[in-house]
Amino acid sequence: MEQILTFDMDLIRRYDKAGPRYTSYPTAVQFHEGFDRESYKAAASRTNQEDPLRPLSLYFHIPFCDTVCFYCGCNKIATKDRAKSPPYLDRIIRELELQGEQFDSSRVVDQLHWGGGTPTFLNHEEILRLMDATRANFNLRDDDEGEYSIEIDPREATAETIALLREQGFNRMSLGLQDFDPVVQKAVNRIQSEEETFAVLNAARDTGFKSISIDLIYGLPHQTADSFQKTVDKVLEVRPDRLSVFNYAHLPEIFKPQRRINEADLPTPDQKLEILQRTNQQLSEAGYLYIGMDHFALPDDELAVAQREGTLYRNFQGYSTHRDCDLIGLGVTSIGVVGNTYSQNLKESDDYYAAIDAGQLPIFRGVELDADDLLRRDVITELICNFRLGYSAIEERHNINFSNYFQIELEELKDMETDGLLTMDSDGVTVATAGRLLIRNVCMVFDRYLREKKAQHFSKVI
Repeated sequence: MEQILTFDMDLIRRYDKAGPRYTSYPTAVQFHEGFDRESYKAAASRTNQEDPLRPLSLYFHIPFCDTVCFYCGCNKIATKDRAKSPPYLDRIIRELELQGEQFDSSRVVDQLHWGGGTPTFLNHEEILRLMDATRANFNLRDDDEGEYSIEIDPREATAETIALLREQGFNRMSLGLQDFDPVVQKAVNRIQSEEETFAVLNAARDTGFKSISIDLIYGLPHQTADSFQKTVDKVLEVRPDRLSVFNYAHLPEIFKPQRRINEADLPTPDQKLEILQRTNQQLSEAGYLYIGMDHFALPDDELAVAQREGTLYRNFQGYSTHRDCDLIGLGVTSIGVVGNTYSQNLKESDDYYAAIDAGQLPIFRGVELDADDLLRRDVITELICNFRLGYSAIEERHNINFSNYFQIELEELKDMETDGLLTMDSDGVTVATAGRLLIRNVCMVFDRYLREKKAQHFSKVI
């Protein structure tokens, strides 16, 4: 398949509306408290009866940040008090034990991810303690063939930290950058030099990390196409394996830190499109392929290879090459995907601590997917990962007639076909290179909950 992007400004302007990012379907809006820890235990038990047993994925949420970045919409605790991490570590290790009791001990952990917050808010001793506890409760790989990744703030990591993480089995890294421009950095309260950023990247390469990604954000205060181009040029000099170029969604009514950003300093929608267009051109000329949903990768990166082979997957951590794992979420606000269910941990630290101290899994809501959910999730996953939807494979997996089941949706897609977003034939749907930036719009056609007006508070697709 062609892993490229065509930039059609008129098309983007007409279709740029709010919608889900589809790290899951149904989205978290549909989670409810009727799904509780007992529902979760039952789901976990069912997965232990399957043959063959699926491998596992572990996600650890480390919420602490030394300083707050004003743009951030993540669940985090901004503090300089390092004494806050040991009590949290005590609880997450106890949660590891509780979760380990739910799953067959032979199930191998193919994926492991530490996110935040800032995972390296933990000191070296705490990192070792958490990894030791993980090995004591789950079957981690020892052959470096797993996808073991960590999010890194270069301001919170040294070469020694990177070496320790590599020794502990981490082999993939995501480096937070956003923008090198000093005016932009000051406006979002994230002062970060090129030297410290690239020192961490070089340390990761020296110690054998397999894949390194750099995160950028466009749409921040004071950004222009010219200023952002300079940041991208500097990043391209070190040629990371992947790049994520995220759209800043200004939602101060939801995310309190964003209230400290002066709205008048934000680029206009047309300026944001110009930034994105120029960035796409820079990355394309440098040999990067468009994976989808803000992600670019070099042709030999495993995400690019998986997409060409039709095996790419997307979950709460983004794009992945491991689509057959049950995902266990650990830590405050973490989300899990076990069997045909989604579950989420308590969002407030005090509530999370209380549940763990009472010997209970800290799950407070979730959802069990019905047959229609599973079908539509399959459709959306194929579109958002591979830009191609084959009817026959879906029909075979779900025992339906595609054209009958999705008669309304296929009729709606005809307008998108007329506009040049996609093409349709008797075999399926193919998203055009001009429609790939708008893949969320295509997926939204198949979202039953949007059709029923049961979803809200989503960011703009561009």
